[in-house]
Amino acid sequence: MKKANCWEFRNCGRQPGGENVEELGLCAAATNSIMEGVHDGEKGGRVCWIMVGTQCGQDAAASPDKRKRACMSCDFYNMVKQQEGANLRQAEELLNLIA
Repeated sequence: MKKANCWEFRNCGRQPGGENVEELGLCAAATNSIMEGVHDGEKGGRVCWIMVGTQCGQDAAASPDKRKRACMSCDFYNMVKQQEGANLRQAEELLNLIA
């Protein structure tokens, strides 16, 4: 069964070809190829909580930990956390992919 990416779950329209790209821009989660396949997602679509420029609106000045804390109450994050269980990759590990 295909796992939902954040833009599919949220229907934000900020993925490539989405209806809100012109107005709101492309979402970082929908374009970050470094995160391709993490948690079976497309681009960064299943690790959006560690990325600047996603729907939650966190800015570049926010630390990764602060962004993740802001997402702890997000229904998408909690769904991914439940689906992945013990296989949920932690922020520190994911950030090492970027570095």
